[in-house]
Amino acid sequence: MHRSSECIGALAAALAKAQAVLTNPEKNLTAVIRSPFPREGDRTFRYASLASGLDIVRKTLSQQEIATVQTTRIEQVSGQIHLTTLLAHASGEWISSDLPVCAAKDVEAPHRMGASLTYARRYALFALVSIAGEDDLDAPEAIAGPPAAAAPQVAPGPKAKPAKAVLSRPAVLKPRPRLPKRASAQAKQGPSCFCPGTAVPGLQAGSVRCPPP
Repeated sequence: MHRSSECIGALAAALAKAQAVLTNPEKNLTAVIRSPFPREGDRTFRYASLASGLDIVRKTLSQQEIATVQTTRIEQVSGQIHLTTLLAHASGEWISSDLPVCAAKDVEAPHRMGASLTYARRYALFALVSIAGEDDLDAPEAIAGPPAAAAPQVAPGPKAKPAKAVLSRPAVLKPRPRLPKRASAQAKQGPSCFCPGTAVPGLQAGSVRCPPP
């Protein structure tokens, strides 16, 4: 978060002249980032020290009547140590940035707190005056995770014949043969005559005779 005076016109004009002369500090230190993955190697990047950056910034900004001030405070609500970096111009105009550094309990470990403050001072000051003090780490190979393991390849075997589909349905009954119309009618009505000697219930023998053929 940054703050500023009500007007920063004179400060902006002076800072613009200073930035025309400012140069990035020499990256003469190397840091190593340990990889948490066993198959991936460690990464390194170069960066400039806080001391070398301060030499360039103070010398250039003082020629434009701009002073740099860095102070710390303990934020009671969050319990963190905050760093405030301030650029103050001779006209009374100013601009500042506020950066949380570490937990207040780290005061019990001075070396840890000192390392955090050194990094925070370097990042805040370089950002406020727009200079770069380290290598870019946003390359795809720098932020990508470990390479995914390749899936094992299986040698193609002989192609199996596709199984025949089996339909589970009830058997279809064969249709009954259809009789001719005349035979069908006779079957419904019964015989129209009976040959002699044929016994028919309810009829006397010889009462019905068949016509000659």
